[in-house]
Amino acid sequence: MFKSILLPTDGSDLSDKATAMAVQFAQLNHARIVAVTVITPLPFASMGDSGAVIDSGQFATQMQNAAKHHIEKVAVAARAADIPFEGVITMSPSPYEEIVEAAKKYECDIIMMASHGRRGLNRLFLGSETQKVLAHTTLPVMVLR
Repeated sequence: MFKSILLPTDGSDLSDKATAMAVQFAQLNHARIVAVTVITPLPFASMGDSGAVIDSGQFATQMQNAAKHHIEKVAVAARAADIPFEGVITMSPSPYEEIVEAAKKYECDIIMMASHGRRGLNRLFLGSETQKVLAHTTLPVMVLR
């Protein structure tokens, strides 16, 4: 039924748990896993002499290295279970849009993702990428807590 699983990952402990579940799910369904990590661009311009200075090139390099590490963790788990795997790294200020587009582009038929389970004001102020994915895709979404 499900032959291609999109697995967004941010390298967190929750994402690692979702990876383990996705690997088991893929084994049961003889499916492949497409893991996606979305790098968000530097959220603000450096403030020069009056504040903190952030080297945007160094920031981009660090984020790219972290994203590769996140994808590699999923790749290792997939290889250990002999599951076909593809890793994708994208950059966007809107991770949910990249997740929804990756599911279309790679012809996935389910999205499996972790949720931090934020409630109340935290969800209101921080937003929920999981909620946004649910609102913007027609695919089944398995939310793992």
